[in-house]
Amino acid sequence: MSNLLSYKNYNGTVEYSKEDNCLFGKVVGIRSLLSYEGASVQELEQDFQDAVDEYLSDCKERDVKPEQPYKGTFNVRISPELHRNIAVYAMEHGKSLNAAVEEAIGNMVGVQTKIG
Repeated sequence: MSNLLSYKNYNGTVEYSKEDNCLFGKVVGIRSLLSYEGASVQELEQDFQDAVDEYLSDCKERDVKPEQPYKGTFNVRISPELHRNIAVYAMEHGKSLNAAVEEAIGNMVGVQTKIG
């Protein structure tokens, strides 16, 4: 079960404000602040989708490329021992380090992909 909303490759949080008696959230993975709210889950989902659509429309009107939340690259710090182990695994299986790490992450989250 996930506490994230998804729409057009954008993800958003789901939070509850007892003080305001409403659900609210923000789009994650981009620098722009896109927030939304609703009194029900359905209203929250609709406002989330509307926020994403408005953002994309605004970008198009201003002739600006919309931010993409996941570019496919990121830096990870791991222990030297784990680094060595994954590097050895990659060499033993005739893979690049990137391919071995992608395989490990894919196995963890249940998604199999191939990098070029």
